[in-house]
Amino acid sequence: MPTITIQQQQYKTYILSDETSGTQIEVVPERGGIITAWRVQGQEIFYLDKERFTHPDLSVRGGNPILFPICGNLPDNTYTHNGQQYTLKQHGFARDLPWEVEEVSEDNTTYLKVHLVSNEQTKAVYPFDFHLSFSYKINGNTLEIQQHLHNSSATSIPFSTGFHPYFQAPDKTQLEVQIASHEYQDNITKEIRTFNGNFDFNLDEIDAAFKRLTAKSATVTDNSRRLKLTLDYGNDYPVVVFWTVKGKEFYCLEPWSAPRNSLNTGENLTVVEPGASYTASVRLTANFF
Repeated sequence: MPTITIQQQQYKTYILSDETSGTQIEVVPERGGIITAWRVQGQEIFYLDKERFTHPDLSVRGGNPILFPICGNLPDNTYTHNGQQYTLKQHGFARDLPWEVEEVSEDNTTYLKVHLVSNEQTKAVYPFDFHLSFSYKINGNTLEIQQHLHNSSATSIPFSTGFHPYFQAPDKTQLEVQIASHEYQDNITKEIRTFNGNFDFNLDEIDAAFKRLTAKSATVTDNSRRLKLTLDYGNDYPVVVFWTVKGKEFYCLEPWSAPRNSLNTGENLTVVEPGASYTASVRLTANFF
């Protein structure tokens, strides 16, 4: 059975470990509720820029940042709600704010639940009351994440949500990418491109948003590490983004509930009525071969 321990590093870090499978995750609630590390068979799966992580004024580049209440960016970082204009920076505020531990369980199912509750800071840029929580659980070589949002507002609450996991990739030319779509939008050029499973990793940046998904699973096989990574997502995530930059040993495979700018366009926007709740989940599996 997995166990949970706490270490005081730069931040209080919760460590879920399963000695039987050699699996471990590290969670830092006060840095955006983020999972900073995921190890399977003792090997690091996530990438983390540790130097950048030490600077609280910089966004985390690595681990599994939470995207809420938007995925991607907005034109001029602004959106309009009920005739009033608000400013939200890329990927929203959840990844930059301190979260709190809500529940720790080592009974039947071992998991850690963290939450973020609306406050004056969030309502200045997003005028809604909410309780947002994420539960993290390891099961062998699988990492399961469940999201729960409760609308505490007197009005409906619109949002998009997702994850931005960074995976180690020392040699990206050895990657085989399988995403269930024959095309994607290139966010650099804004063009629609056909997809045959290959990317040009000589490009300075790859930012590919896949929308017309025909399956609820995507895989990346890293032949240099002999590692197959599988992302399973449900109907709540109709967009998968593949992102990387040249010269960095990572790639990102991101499930999004809506594309960029959905707060303005309404495309795939999730709306939860007053007093109602919303749940969604994703699963990451790492298999070495």
